[in-house]
Amino acid sequence: MKRVEIEARTDQEALKEASKILNIAEDYIDLAIVKEKKGLLGLGSVTTYLATPNVNLVTAGKEYLEKILLNLGIECKTEFRTLDGGMQIFYSLETEENSLLIGKDGRNLQALQFVLRTYLSQFTDSKIIVNLDIGGYHRNRVKQLEILATKTAKEVAKTKIAVKLDPMNSYERRVIHTKLADWKDVETISEGEGQDRSLIIKPKKK
Repeated sequence: MKRVEIEARTDQEALKEASKILNIAEDYIDLAIVKEKKGLLGLGSVTTYLATPNVNLVTAGKEYLEKILLNLGIECKTEFRTLDGGMQIFYSLETEENSLLIGKDGRNLQALQFVLRTYLSQFTDSKIIVNLDIGGYHRNRVKQLEILATKTAKEVAKTKIAVKLDPMNSYERRVIHTKLADWKDVETISEGEGQDRSLIIKPKKK
């Protein structure tokens, strides 16, 4: 978790200052006294506090997602799991508005995942991996991409002609990179910028 040392005269002053520096609500901050400096005749006393976010990242993410959907008038069922000591968090949503939340080519889903990741990142200095799936979209998309990767790689290996795939987001490109990483006859490279960035599967030079 992020932490910062603050000098203040009272706990309330310390909380307010910590809230500004950490950019999170006072309710999510714990204070611990590091040292106290007494002033002359009790005047000018200053205390050094260690301020640390008091947040369970997994629970905070779940509540944040559910609050967003509640404001949209959408009921949801939320599941989650963690890996790497909680530094990888996977959320799965089921709603009656899955198609709306997923959006065309998963764009709404990607945007919601970005917002969720940004929200949770404010609580920690460590790099956390946050993945969001809605209605099994990512799971099914991964299967489709792996089939596409295998089929295209076989074609490239046979014809010795490179194939450029349609533009994909970084997550989808990574799926194909990973699927073909151990292939001896082909390799993958990325080309382009932003939303036009795509993958090329080409014969591997021997």
